[in-house]
Amino acid sequence: MPKPIKITIGQTMLKGELFDSPCAQAIYSSLPIETRPNEWGDEFYFQIPVTMPLDGSATTKVKVGDIGYWPPGQALALFFGPTPMSTGPDPVPASEVNLVGRILDDPGLLKKEKGQRKIRIES
Repeated sequence: MPKPIKITIGQTMLKGELFDSPCAQAIYSSLPIETRPNEWGDEFYFQIPVTMPLDGSATTKVKVGDIGYWPPGQALALFFGPTPMSTGPDPVPASEVNLVGRILDDPGLLKKEKGQRKIRIES
């Protein structure tokens, strides 16, 4: 069963959920996470204290609102629009990510928070 999370960055607070997978469960167990986000197009990503390999959900085909775990950087990625590798409206990660969750509210609201120095993910 998916577990609810709250994403706070700047003035924006969004509801999300983490799926019922070993990778997502490891991320949920590490919450709360508060850190400085990096930006890659319309994607926030940041290192988290979780080390997991690619799993059966690993893909480069993600949608706006997906939450991915990127093993090479031990990073959580929030996709809210096109990335530098996109050829259309869908984000494209730098390499495969495990799909670990999704943003339930409007992920497009994250666009106005670019440049923020702090993001918080909590249960």
